[in-house]
Amino acid sequence: MAKFTVVIPYYQKKHGILGRALASVFSQACQDFDLVIVDDESPYPIENELADLAEEQKNRIKVVKQANAGPGGARNTGLDHVPPETRYVAFLDSDDIWTPEHLKNAELSLDRFEGECYWASMQASDEFYYHFAMSELEKNEGAARLSESPRVIELPDLASVMLRNWSFLHLSCMVIGRPLFEKIRFDPALRLAAEDVLFFCDCILASRRTLLCDDAGAARGMGVNIFHSIDNTSPEFLRQQFNTWVALDTLQSRFSKRPADVASIASYKNTARRQALWSQAGKLKRRKAPELGLLFKWMMRDPAILRAAFELGAGKIVRSK
Repeated sequence: MAKFTVVIPYYQKKHGILGRALASVFSQACQDFDLVIVDDESPYPIENELADLAEEQKNRIKVVKQANAGPGGARNTGLDHVPPETRYVAFLDSDDIWTPEHLKNAELSLDRFEGECYWASMQASDEFYYHFAMSELEKNEGAARLSESPRVIELPDLASVMLRNWSFLHLSCMVIGRPLFEKIRFDPALRLAAEDVLFFCDCILASRRTLLCDDAGAARGMGVNIFHSIDNTSPEFLRQQFNTWVALDTLQSRFSKRPADVASIASYKNTARRQALWSQAGKLKRRKAPELGLLFKWMMRDPAILRAAFELGAGKIVRSK
């Protein structure tokens, strides 16, 4: 049986997006893998994407179909179907592509340094300019270099660094070992935002050793992207910000004994509150009704949103004078 299982959640609207991702998988220098693709009630049929594959390639793929559960729920289903012989799970979003050496670098690094969690760098692009390579952490965060080819580094307090800026981490560059994929799952309720960040944190905290590779492991695609398709005028924006706040509130409980980290999380939570409130103020300005039901639900869980509303209102009054 295969050493790696590749887990791909599938929900796309156009032909060829999944096919491009699969081509990058089957082009890997390391061929010791099988695949679990979770069809999350995709509008574009998965059968059309798999039709042109060779039989040998199709035989390496297990397709699991389910009612739409969102990206976290689909990945959980994939993890639940990983074969018992698998040592490592590698995630790939259906619109991203891997670089040819990704699994090979992961295998070399995890085996050599007995790691349980691994990330490669994500290629930056004009559309996703905020991604940066692991080498930046070596310069700015005091990371220790473990090897040259591939360049692998280790951070003594990766969780705290991640809380300040998680732009160097991406699911399509992530590989985890059996001690993690047997017990850690995504929060399926966070359908619109932050389910990946919470999963990253849980894996980092549980991992015996986490490794970061400077070599690019993947490039971002342009298929269906729930997070980036929502702006502050979208109907889903308030729920996205609430999802973000819920994830941050959960993270805060993980770091309750680390005051500096709690302060960072509290700042992010306040940003989510303010963005949510500004979006609803924008609705009023456009003569549309605010989403009072969700705001009330948020207020019941987080009374501090009332203070944020007062501060925003007071600030607007001051600016208008």
